[in-house]
Amino acid sequence: MAQSVRLDDKFVEKAKVRAAAENRSIPKQIEYMAKIGEIAIDNPDLSFTFIQEALLAKAEMDNKVVSKYERRTKRK
Repeated sequence: MAQSVRLDDKFVEKAKVRAAAENRSIPKQIEYMAKIGEIAIDNPDLSFTFIQEALLAKAEMDNKVVSKYERRTKRK
């Protein structure tokens, strides 16, 4: 469900710059920033880099870019 929200002009300008740098639309950039923020609030011990890499790893699995690890040798 789409909903209009008023945002601070300075925040939107920052999102606009990041959107251009990361090749996203401004709304998608704001969604991404909100997603990162929500994860960070729920997991304050995780670094931004860890959160970013975890999201990338999940996207790779969802898009079948990588395969599930399968052990080649038997455990002792």
